[in-house]
Amino acid sequence: MKKIFALIICTSFLISALNAQVIFRTRPVYRYRSIPEHRNYHLPNFKPSVNISFGYGIPNLDKYELLEFGNYYHTSVHQTGPAYGTIDYQFNRRMSIGATISYGKVSAPYYRYNNTTPVFTGTLKNTSLLLNFTRYLFTGNEKIIPYFKTAIGVNLWTQDYIDQSGNKAVIADDPTALAYQVSIGIKLMPSNNVGFFIEAGYGKYILSTGLTFKF
Repeated sequence: MKKIFALIICTSFLISALNAQVIFRTRPVYRYRSIPEHRNYHLPNFKPSVNISFGYGIPNLDKYELLEFGNYYHTSVHQTGPAYGTIDYQFNRRMSIGATISYGKVSAPYYRYNNTTPVFTGTLKNTSLLLNFTRYLFTGNEKIIPYFKTAIGVNLWTQDYIDQSGNKAVIADDPTALAYQVSIGIKLMPSNNVGFFIEAGYGKYILSTGLTFKF
């Protein structure tokens, strides 16, 4: 009798254990993960605008257009500008097209070898007309605007090589007519209509800064 009773208890315990194991294995596992937040920048509606900028730069390539002579050499080069003005039409939030006019001057004294007195002075005056395209980088902040700018156009030169008597020492062909500029910059707009900018690039200037006005 005791054996039967013990067998019944063992059987009941075994059935309960198996049942608990099945429940444990079949219970669904819930996994949780966070849903990333999507930022929505609520910018005001874009309105096309005309931007006018005035800048002054550290010159880049114009000094290399001075002539080299076999029996003369020049020392330090004096450079003025370029000073420039730009008008752009910004037709969407990311792009604008426009035109730039710039002016710069380069001059240097030329010496005969083994002589400390300049024989003549070379002067290059340059006016450039360029078409430019600007690509603005979206940051979500309309007060800080990075951008890329490319421009291409023509150089208009006036060059003179004048000796100490005021006569032309050299008559030469004009330098290259191709003008270009590639820049990366940032525009800072503390107010809605007036700001300033700084650019670094290659072509007419390597570094420039100035004021910009939005209409």
